[in-house]
Amino acid sequence: MKTNNVYYLGLIVVAVIWGVNFGISRFAMEVFTPEVFVFFRFGLAVPILFAILKWTEGNIMVEKGDLLKLAVIGLFGVTLLEIIVMYSIKYTTLANASLLNVAPWPIFAALFAPLFTKERMTARIAIGGLIALVGVVLIILGGSAGFDFSSEYMIGNLLALSISLIGALFNLACMPLMKKYSPLRVSSWYMLFGTLLLFPITLRGWSSIRWTDFSIGVIGAIGYNVILCTVAAFVVWNISMNRVGATKANFFRYFVPASAAVNRCVIL
Repeated sequence: MKTNNVYYLGLIVVAVIWGVNFGISRFAMEVFTPEVFVFFRFGLAVPILFAILKWTEGNIMVEKGDLLKLAVIGLFGVTLLEIIVMYSIKYTTLANASLLNVAPWPIFAALFAPLFTKERMTARIAIGGLIALVGVVLIILGGSAGFDFSSEYMIGNLLALSISLIGALFNLACMPLMKKYSPLRVSSWYMLFGTLLLFPITLRGWSSIRWTDFSIGVIGAIGYNVILCTVAAFVVWNISMNRVGATKANFFRYFVPASAAVNRCVIL
């Protein structure tokens, strides 16, 4: 019987990469609007993903009947979700954003999993998830900047919370397609559609870009988001989630706020 340890490790590594990105993305927010930055991130990642897909699998095609499904997944999982993530980072604290958009995510995934897969919540998964949630909350509260639910952060907090629901449904919607295609193929196509649907939303943001403010930090933030947070992370996450199941995989998202908290302490 093959062990799933390597897939669990992959989920942890991806969660750490995403957690660190809460701090790194703030560099890019000094130059780009959230919409333009997300477009840059996925727009640069898509051709890389399709090149890898062609190289590893010989072709990039999917059946015509699945294109609409991939377009809808791209709309919610890239166009809508990623913009909300960027705005939540911009309009609330790092601690609030990193926890509110993650903590309910696995719970929503477990609740809605029967609608998309044959997965069921077990006592072992529930207890493990609860312990992880409590641990993450203690880490955040133990930092120098804990939760701040003042009115000035209310919009950002609500945006961060909505990410959990949209993200959980997005992950689950990918599962049936990943029984038919490889995770790489599914990721490449929904990112393509999500990026195309995002472009019209960016039109007003291009004129506000301060091109003279490009720095090593901004360039590094773009590179980190394209190569690690998108190309590598989405493929590894989908491969691992397809192997261990969406319910178990999403509980590993509790490493995201933990790594964000650690990264914040290092920066400070």
